[in-house]
Amino acid sequence: MEIQLLSFNFIAFFLFISFIINLLFKGWKKSNSFDKHKKLPPSPWKLPLIGHLHHMMGPLPHRSLSNLAKKYGPIMHLKLGEVYTIVISSRQIAKDVLTTHDLAISDRPESIGMKILWYDYTDIAFSPYNDYWRQMRKVCIVELLSNKNVHSFSYIRVDETSRLIKRMFGCAEIII
Repeated sequence: MEIQLLSFNFIAFFLFISFIINLLFKGWKKSNSFDKHKKLPPSPWKLPLIGHLHHMMGPLPHRSLSNLAKKYGPIMHLKLGEVYTIVISSRQIAKDVLTTHDLAISDRPESIGMKILWYDYTDIAFSPYNDYWRQMRKVCIVELLSNKNVHSFSYIRVDETSRLIKRMFGCAEIII
């Protein structure tokens, strides 16, 4: 019993010291270096690890965002965990951003998991917006989504829809 307690205390002490050393070498403010180099919109106060996630607490997060927008304006910066996010809550500003800066916001975030899972971003869903993505989109439209191909599979859609409706009515009769 005493040996287990000593080993637990040693592990806790080792983790605490490694955390302190990590903070000293990396620097506490270095994690917020993104804020210093970019001119970001206003944002509410944040916590070190979770960022602004504590502002989203409650049953309806969209109402929390609406309340934050009333206080900080229609464009605000939120850090959700480790992800920096710009929230636009005005319809007109969103329309302007989506029409004038569409190329700047059309890229997808990179993730190690997605890179491994999708073979170095060679699929159409997770690949970055570039020449490869445009070529893949052309191939999909010409080969998969042409009128001829869509109409050739219409009988499958009709068959699956009728099966779904029969199954729904079959379950409804059992319940009633």
